[in-house]
Amino acid sequence: MIISEMGCNMVEVTIDGIIEKYEEGITYREIAKNHSDSCKYDIMLARKGGKLLELNKKVKGNCTIEFLDTSTSSGHKTYVRGVTLLMLKAIYCVADSNKLKNVFVKHMIGDSCYCEVEGIELTNDFIKKVEDVMRDIVEEDILFKKRSVDTADAIKLFEKHKMYDKKKLFEYRRVSKVNIYSLDGFEDYYYGYMPSSTGVLKYFNLQLHDKGFVINIPNKKTPDKVGTYVASPKLFNTLQEASEWGKMVDVDTVGALNDVICHGGITELILVQEALQEKKIAEIAASIASDRSRKFVMIAGPSSSGKTSFSHRLSIQLRTFGLKPHPIALDNYFKDRKDTPRDENGEYDFECLEAIDVEKFNEDMTKLLKGERIELPVFNFLKGAREYRGDFMQLEDDDILVIEGIHGLNDKLSYTLPRESKYKIYISALTQLNIDEHNRISTTDGRLIRRMVRDARTRGASAARTIAMWPSVRRGEDKYIFPFQEEADVMFNSALIYELAALKPFAESILFGIPKDAPEYVEAKRLLKFMDYFIGISIEDIPKNSLLREFVGGSIFNV
Repeated sequence: MIISEMGCNMVEVTIDGIIEKYEEGITYREIAKNHSDSCKYDIMLARKGGKLLELNKKVKGNCTIEFLDTSTSSGHKTYVRGVTLLMLKAIYCVADSNKLKNVFVKHMIGDSCYCEVEGIELTNDFIKKVEDVMRDIVEEDILFKKRSVDTADAIKLFEKHKMYDKKKLFEYRRVSKVNIYSLDGFEDYYYGYMPSSTGVLKYFNLQLHDKGFVINIPNKKTPDKVGTYVASPKLFNTLQEASEWGKMVDVDTVGALNDVICHGGITELILVQEALQEKKIAEIAASIASDRSRKFVMIAGPSSSGKTSFSHRLSIQLRTFGLKPHPIALDNYFKDRKDTPRDENGEYDFECLEAIDVEKFNEDMTKLLKGERIELPVFNFLKGAREYRGDFMQLEDDDILVIEGIHGLNDKLSYTLPRESKYKIYISALTQLNIDEHNRISTTDGRLIRRMVRDARTRGASAARTIAMWPSVRRGEDKYIFPFQEEADVMFNSALIYELAALKPFAESILFGIPKDAPEYVEAKRLLKFMDYFIGISIEDIPKNSLLREFVGGSIFNV
């Protein structure tokens, strides 16, 4: 600490290795203005050690900080929250308060967030007025304000604002205080940090879609460019179906799930959810069996979707129709290690299509389709080479191949096989729960938590290791899986409405093991706060064939 000649306390703030002196009590926002040129995009947050700081927070004592702009994961999430609150403020300004009942922030479809409004008829004119108000507020550069209130007072506040999902959520919170954000008098609660002011929220647009509208937001790769909404009807309908089912069973938010747990209804909810998934799998099997020209069931989906368990359960259902399913692992068609392509960092790129011997795969599958006998390869991962161990196959009339792999939906993988011989399935864990009406649960977070729990149990990998590799996993999904999801014949949602309550005890124990000085601590802290919303449950009543058993253990399948 330094005392200036004027008697003011001065602090030393180190940024990019350079020490700067400021009066104590200055906000990080004021310092950020001096460093806007050092960041390519708008600054959203500051980071001090393992802690994220909102820019409106005041500096206390000497410190070393870095600024995070909208191209970072934390910065982008902050931008999205800010635009969401901005959009809600505008809707409540434009809509007739006597008719407006609620606004629901529901799904992310690519870079667009789908929302629905209850009580108001949505028109292009209404949407334009909302967007105009949003832009006016951005132009005014209004500060986001935050205040901390007692949880009991927050519950009363949410009831007053008719935000009943938030009221129910905080009835199960153990914390004594709640942070409430306000924008020009409009109050709301958000899971995560908020920008300092509306002036940075320049990039968005709104358009009508289905029963609601989408708000288009830049992604973190191009934070200053708003793309157009890319319709994904199969994905959208799958998300909507999951959401509607959650409403039907009165469990569409975390607070509602906690209600069920506390009142002894979780066992029945587990059974109902598992029955729904079994019904969906049986319907897929019936669709496959209805056309015997289909010989190749191609299954693909992002990491931790439960593909292996799904393949086993689908195979069982196929057998009820007299079919004889045979699993084929695409991994066995990896090229020898010496022929594997490398990425821009010089590392082996096992996720690209070129890592697969596509020609050999097509040669073998075409021979099988013609009724010829082939010898299937086995990839020896220790030697980094394909081997042949006498595993011969020849397809009979009732035989069908179940092929699971990252490129299953890409026709470049199976370019010689007739389209009518293939049945494509996209599987992903599309979380149907929201935290509350304005805070959605990222499907990516659900999969990351699944993966952390499984990696710790089966591979002895730390949560820090899983978090560290997750961006690389996501890049592979963005490049090789998501672009082909709409080409699937059917989508299967592997998310279970109760799963985060079941994963909580496993996830918390490994997340708490990440030290504060680890680079992954910020993400671990965010996930721990997220898991704190849930009441944990035992896995005792989860069926042994459940997809969730692939992650928590105890599956009857070899997963």
